[in-house]
Amino acid sequence: MSCILGIGIATLDVINTVDGYPPEDAEVRALGQRVCRGGNATNTLVVLAQLGHRCLWGGVLTEGPDGRRVVDDLCDHGVDTGGCRRVQNGTLPTSYVTLNRRNGSRTIVHFRDLPEFGFDDYRAIDLADVNWLHCEGRNVEDTRRMLADAGARHPDLRRSVEVEKPRPGVEALFGHAEVVLFSRAYARATGHRDAEALLRWARGRAPDADLVCSWGEAGAWALDRSGRLLHSPAFAPPQVVDTLGAGDTFNAGLIAGCLRGWPLEQALRGACRLAGRKCGQWGFSGLDEL
Repeated sequence: MSCILGIGIATLDVINTVDGYPPEDAEVRALGQRVCRGGNATNTLVVLAQLGHRCLWGGVLTEGPDGRRVVDDLCDHGVDTGGCRRVQNGTLPTSYVTLNRRNGSRTIVHFRDLPEFGFDDYRAIDLADVNWLHCEGRNVEDTRRMLADAGARHPDLRRSVEVEKPRPGVEALFGHAEVVLFSRAYARATGHRDAEALLRWARGRAPDADLVCSWGEAGAWALDRSGRLLHSPAFAPPQVVDTLGAGDTFNAGLIAGCLRGWPLEQALRGACRLAGRKCGQWGFSGLDEL
């Protein structure tokens, strides 16, 4: 069992399921609604905990019912929240999700007014027993300092970073991780039509990292440190039910495969298989096998 520290946000997700995405200025009735914990880093940790790892979360929490909901959910899944910063004022980041029952796609409106988890918060966490540090690619300068500090003080500590959105300066993070996980949304936002083009462009900014890009129903690609381009197909479930968090689940599968010592190609395939199972169910419970 490895110990994994994940740094990023937790959200309150308000998910409305509809029978087809509504046009602008329309009024539709939701078929169902659920309110649950979300957030990229915490989703990834919840899956990793089910795969047998000890997981710690570094993030910011509000006091009050919403913060307690997040803590309770993470504790139920075995994720340690002792490294979090708690604030009295502010609103827990909230994602309002419209989930299309016909194809499982989701549209998200996100609101937040909390401060970011910073370098000083990270430094308060004891890394002595941590085997893997995973960061969301947000709060870029502080995250760069975290990754650089971890590499300098703990050279054997493995590091990954998720690059989901084209945030200003996010490219500065690429060279500080041994695994860089890109989204299709980031690839397209930076002018790349396919995963291979993105990965070859990113190679110049991260010459010593394994580069990975998931591409939804087309599967995922990776460019390993030797320059080999790898691909795994997607593993679609019999019925797509809920794609929310599929990318976070993919990231967990990739990290878990690497921690098992699998070759990158095998870890890529395992991650795609796990993400496919996620798309065929509600939520994250039961994702306990690569």
